[in-house]
Amino acid sequence: MAIIKANNVSIRYITGDFKDIGLKEYVMRRLKGNYKVTEFWADRHVTFELEKGDMLGIIGTNGAGKSTLLKAVSGIMVPTEGNMEINGSIAALLELTSGFDGELTVRENTYLRGAMLGYTRDFMDKMYDHIIDFAELKDFQDRPFKQLSSGMKSRLAFSIACLVNPDIIILDEVLSVGDGAFRKKSGNKMKEILSNGVTGILVSHSVSQVREMCNKILWLDHGKQIAFTDEKDLYLDAYEEFLQTKNLPQSKEEIEKLAADWKERKRKERESAQRTEAQKLQAVLEAGESDAALQAALNIIRKRNPDLLK
Repeated sequence: MAIIKANNVSIRYITGDFKDIGLKEYVMRRLKGNYKVTEFWADRHVTFELEKGDMLGIIGTNGAGKSTLLKAVSGIMVPTEGNMEINGSIAALLELTSGFDGELTVRENTYLRGAMLGYTRDFMDKMYDHIIDFAELKDFQDRPFKQLSSGMKSRLAFSIACLVNPDIIILDEVLSVGDGAFRKKSGNKMKEILSNGVTGILVSHSVSQVREMCNKILWLDHGKQIAFTDEKDLYLDAYEEFLQTKNLPQSKEEIEKLAADWKERKRKERESAQRTEAQKLQAVLEAGESDAALQAALNIIRKRNPDLLK
């Protein structure tokens, strides 16, 4: 049984209706025959299916419809067309610090957020120390939430979502929170969660992060579904080349060509970097700085053929 299934989902925004312009202006425009609304389709005919333990990476440039789709998955929005089938409890990290009260303490906000996710007081009592330790906020438990830095707030939100036990976890650009050490810890925690069978969706502009964390890819562009696939390396290579050229693929053949072009681009970059190293070494040798030249040569050997130093 699929844990998440999107069936031809389309989501429309309407601008210029009476909610935007006010009731008085709405009536005046109606009377004058000058009332118009504008439709904007944030997502159009999106279809995908995830099984238990899948991690879906949603890729696409700004305005692709990624965050809007996550709101439909999490139940915040109802699709205008099509439907979402969700089988399991959801922990959604869309806007990390939303849902917290700045006047309450870190301790109080932790219980508040747990209640919003549907967890009992007894469960939160058992998990509280783990959440605070993971968020590295042991010394800030009784401070007002508003006094925390943005990084601390994000760490707390991530910790609550990950240290409870959802069936589905949704992450919108949240694995980059905190400093380098916490990002590594949060990434490892996500891998642990997924290994236990939790189904996940990750939106990230970091292609390397998507490569590492995800086994399926959904590529969106201006609301249109370009691909849903488990051939992640092929499609991520193509996506990286698309980011360079802005040539949007229309077929599997064009995907393969973009991926091949990306590999060739990276090969040339590596060759250029190697030539630059050789040129630096040659310049040092010509300058007669023997110790520096020897060190530069050793650095190149370590990178290119470390077996020679054994």
